[in-house]
Amino acid sequence: MKCKKCSSEAIIHLKQHNIALCPEHYEEFFYSRVKKAIKRYRMFGPDWKILVAVSGGKDSLVLWEVLNNLGYEADGLYIDLGIGKYSETSKTKAVSFAEKRGLKLFISSVREYLGGLSTPEAAKIMRRKTCSICGLVKRYIMNRFSHESGYDVIATGHNLDDEAATLFGNLTHWQLGYLEKQYPVLPKTHPKLTPKVKPLILLTEREVATFALMKSIDYIMVECPASKGASSMLYKELLNILEVNQPGTKHRFLTEYFKVKDIFSGQEGKIELKECSICGYPTTQDICSFCKLQEGINKRINEKGR
Repeated sequence: MKCKKCSSEAIIHLKQHNIALCPEHYEEFFYSRVKKAIKRYRMFGPDWKILVAVSGGKDSLVLWEVLNNLGYEADGLYIDLGIGKYSETSKTKAVSFAEKRGLKLFISSVREYLGGLSTPEAAKIMRRKTCSICGLVKRYIMNRFSHESGYDVIATGHNLDDEAATLFGNLTHWQLGYLEKQYPVLPKTHPKLTPKVKPLILLTEREVATFALMKSIDYIMVECPASKGASSMLYKELLNILEVNQPGTKHRFLTEYFKVKDIFSGQEGKIELKECSICGYPTTQDICSFCKLQEGINKRINEKGR
């Protein structure tokens, strides 16, 4: 298989684009897709201070490398969820990546926010799924850290497959509120709410993995044990079947949705954000979900101690 641009040996065949590319021209292609996403969706400017949500996986590490190579000021934040060996390994990967490239990495532990508990421990006490606790805590820590540290935007490693699967799930369940909000940019709707962006939105999981391999980026390859049985995995499998038979399906499905998403505007009514009476961060109620979680954990621990 030869590169379409230079006839050198190709490392990847992109059926949806009808091209095969060598390492040099694949890197060129990859960077062009990231730059296109940043420009098309107006994610951030050249002088913005960016905080990359780093997990130790391929997507976040690739994103961090690309943004810095494009000349942006991008630091990393790793949140230690306390999920046993998985968290230990992923943190090691993130730290090693940062050290080798001279990048600034901040590490925050959920134990500092949950009274010494890990996310699985908190989930067990609250009788909830680990993923629901994990998502809530990560969002809170990312936003609070970015706001208090003066970052202009949070960049996450969500790729095309991730977002297409999320859209598929939201459509099959008609989650109108989520459909209204799903977009590569989550804007600043409160002074203490940091915008979130997804610069890998135009690249598939396979394309990101190929880039990581080509650049010898060492990342954790196993999935989080808490995600086993997640609906998103099934949605990805179904979309992959469609993609094999009709290349470009995922890209069309997602990007065409972004063009018409306004049809869902206002479906959930106007949401007014105010400040949590306990921590002062944005919420739609008097007490935010995170502070309610803390209160719930403390209450159940005290009940057990009686």
